[in-house]
Amino acid sequence: MIIIDDKYISDELIEEQFVCNLGACKGACCVAGDCGAPLDKAEVKLLKKIYPKIKSYLRPDGIAEIEQTGTHTIDDEYGYVTPIVNKGICAYATIDDHGVVGCAIEKAYNEGVVDFKKPVSCHLYPIRVTKYETFEALNYDRWDICKPACKNGKSLRVPVYRFLREALIRKYGEEFYQLLDKIALKNYDAE
Repeated sequence: MIIIDDKYISDELIEEQFVCNLGACKGACCVAGDCGAPLDKAEVKLLKKIYPKIKSYLRPDGIAEIEQTGTHTIDDEYGYVTPIVNKGICAYATIDDHGVVGCAIEKAYNEGVVDFKKPVSCHLYPIRVTKYETFEALNYDRWDICKPACKNGKSLRVPVYRFLREALIRKYGEEFYQLLDKIALKNYDAE
């Protein structure tokens, strides 16, 4: 385990390899699961604010779900989460012509419509952050649907934390990431 400030980081983030392979999984993480993506309080407020700007990017069933339940819902385990349609796909998900599921929020961000990329829990996946009273735990979440990403990561030799460099910097800052990388290179022979 690595400890940086109040962050407890699983060794698996350095030891395991991972690179998303959307051609193989088709974005299944936005479809499978028993609740939507975890959100923090700031993201809850932000989703309410940007909803009118991203509404045109959403699928009709996603719009209907958000109009009925709101821009977020509550889960017993995770707290605030994105709404899901029919106990499955995220209300904010898009589906392209090849059947690949993506994020309407991210699409609007990439087109310069909003300045919010997507929920940080989505951006960080397969890292799951658990907040405790005095620290945060960063763990590697294993999911069968991500086997193609694990295979891809191994073939490319990319550790989980390196694949998620941008997301980790977004969440914790450049200095945090550089320190994590330095520790990984020194103690784990990460490449």
